[in-house]
Amino acid sequence: MHSLSIFGTSSDAGKSTLSFAITYLLHKEGIKVAPFKAQNVSNNSQVTDLDSGEIAIPQAFAAEAIGLRTRSAFNPILLKSGGKSKAHIIIDGKSVGKSDVWEYYRNMEKLKPIVERAFTSLQKEFTCIVAEGAGSPVELNLMDKDLSNIYIAEKFHTKIILVADIERGGVFASIYGVYHLLPKKLRKNVIGVIVNKFRGDRTLFDKGISIIEDEFKIPVLGVVPYKPFNLGFEDSQSLMNYRQNSVNAIIRVGVIKFPHISNFTDFEPLVVDAQIELNFITTPSEALGCDLLILPGSKLVIEDLAWLRESGFEKMLCSKKRKVIAICGGYEMMFERILDSFSVESSAKEVRGFGRFKGEVAFQKEKIVQRGSYNLFGIMVDGYEIHNATTKKRAKEKKSIYGTFIHGLFDNDALRYKIFHEINTSYRGYNFKEFKEKAIAEFAEHINTHVDMKKILDKIEL
Repeated sequence: MHSLSIFGTSSDAGKSTLSFAITYLLHKEGIKVAPFKAQNVSNNSQVTDLDSGEIAIPQAFAAEAIGLRTRSAFNPILLKSGGKSKAHIIIDGKSVGKSDVWEYYRNMEKLKPIVERAFTSLQKEFTCIVAEGAGSPVELNLMDKDLSNIYIAEKFHTKIILVADIERGGVFASIYGVYHLLPKKLRKNVIGVIVNKFRGDRTLFDKGISIIEDEFKIPVLGVVPYKPFNLGFEDSQSLMNYRQNSVNAIIRVGVIKFPHISNFTDFEPLVVDAQIELNFITTPSEALGCDLLILPGSKLVIEDLAWLRESGFEKMLCSKKRKVIAICGGYEMMFERILDSFSVESSAKEVRGFGRFKGEVAFQKEKIVQRGSYNLFGIMVDGYEIHNATTKKRAKEKKSIYGTFIHGLFDNDALRYKIFHEINTSYRGYNFKEFKEKAIAEFAEHINTHVDMKKILDKIEL
């Protein structure tokens, strides 16, 4: 059986959600399938089950949706923002430090064997690999440096599905252009295009299908109506596309959106909670009507701490009257001092924090990356840690503030109920695991209804 490459005709075309859905549907057909992305650029990561490495959210999400334990081979290279044209590089789940972007590109030939090794290891265990691409596969100035699209498709002879976002406009040009700019030998492997995020009367696009199939000679595998899916956010751009029905909301929550916000999938259980109105805010005036403020994770804690002060948040965050939850990087900011003697983040050896918690946090050279069960505020929670800073306790609680290094805390129904019931005793809560399973099944069925999976299966069969 051939593996699949999912190429977008533009960024944010819906590759991640379609890759997850196709992986899910192939699994339901009894095929042993695994998700993959050679190189991801995202501050949103998760700790793997099998080897305690970091991988990007889409591959972790796709694996979890089919009950597959996660591993670093699903996403062998992950780049996180390092500031000033630098990236924090994670290879095979482990941090290898920062690199200048151009230096990274110059080392491309050394990176290809890493990707090949990961893909080959998965081929030994799985019948089909669904390889998500990155951005557009035909950025002509970067095609020789493209690990996620061209390299995988050529090296492993994958069948290719194009995904086009009709919501952006220019859908015909993007499909025609991407197809004809692909190397000739790859065009033969394109099995069709999925037109994504369609709104309105589907029959109005019948002529469009004819144009793509008859004039472009590209099969249309499906036209997928727009359907919000508030899970598995890859990056801050996809995060801002969330949709929320807040008609019955009784608690208003503001997540402060730092310039280097990370691990914002922490808030998926709040996005889909009917009793919570969630807003990502960037100014103190937006915070005035919030019942709770959340300081999320941060890839560059010291820079984001300075941004908070420059933006005028300090007085509000230092007030004991203000209800605050601080997670990971946000937790670190709440101590009296942040020490960075090894220059992990900054040349400054000591930076003043907001002082809501006594003591200090200190950056270490080695990053803590692990999953586990944790006692958070009297409730056992499954979660994970990704941080360089350390302090005496993983979590602290005061009258108006909770702080912790642990990500995934809101996935726990009991903890979520404890926190929000304290804010409003009318808060009832809900079962997030059941919601998530149902949402995944419904979205996958939505794709199954509007995409010709039989044609895809026929084309990937050897």
